[in-house]
Amino acid sequence: MERNRLIDIKPSTTAAGPTAHLTATAVADELSRITPRDRQLLDLLDQHRTFTTGQITDLAFTSVGRARNRLSDLHRRGVLDRFRHYHRPGSQSWRWTVGPLGAAIVAASRGEPMPRPFAVRDATARLATSPTLSHLLAVNGFFVALTAYARTRDGVGLARWWNEARCREACGGLIRPDGHGVWVAAGQRVPFWLEVDLGTEPLHRVVSKVDGYANLGPRRAYPVLFWLPTAVREANLHALIARTGLPDGLTVATGAADHAIGHGGPAGPVWHVPGRAGRVTLTDLPGATVGGTRWDE
Repeated sequence: MERNRLIDIKPSTTAAGPTAHLTATAVADELSRITPRDRQLLDLLDQHRTFTTGQITDLAFTSVGRARNRLSDLHRRGVLDRFRHYHRPGSQSWRWTVGPLGAAIVAASRGEPMPRPFAVRDATARLATSPTLSHLLAVNGFFVALTAYARTRDGVGLARWWNEARCREACGGLIRPDGHGVWVAAGQRVPFWLEVDLGTEPLHRVVSKVDGYANLGPRRAYPVLFWLPTAVREANLHALIARTGLPDGLTVATGAADHAIGHGGPAGPVWHVPGRAGRVTLTDLPGATVGGTRWDE
């Protein structure tokens, strides 16, 4: 097997590590050391499964050095787990997830039985080898970018962030968005569905997803955001949409990750609505209203 296909999964070496038997006393002891930021991170990882070191820095820290120090400490104590794939040249950033003790803390907060450490480690291994890992990190990266933008600005924020499973539950299985959020800025609330494209499937399949959103009904017909890797692929998508059309009453907007790098990321004026000239911010999408929205939230 080639080295760049191997996976580095680092277990904790403490008493709360993957082979130890977790006790209520161990969880109680750790609760006295967990900070509000640690707990927020645990909740996010429980919902969204994994983040890179850089993403966690953008979510909750002021520097990557401080993030690394705290993450390493939480990993040593078994609160977090981590993995990465070997590749050449250089080394891949760690991907962080909930560790055995962290999973026990989350379970205790819900009044659920403590999970077995082995089961938590097994889940980490499955995540590390998942063929959809790159897509998951890209989806999470989109919401992290919005959160990071809002951290330094007043009156701006990501009021809601749902993962794929929560979206599917809310939509009764009619559609499978990659995520859902509510963006708040300039006195406006804009709910949206998110579809992240990595350029790995034909564009006609990407466009075909729109029909499912039209079946949700007008009150859940949030704008559908397509986040694409390049402006070239985005232009090709618009050309296809011009030929096939879109369902009536549904707002669709596209953004390209390479274009957004120099324009404020997904919070900036990077969204292109088919049939309209120029790019707009999320709050300038058709249908956004001051003080609320025309949609159910």
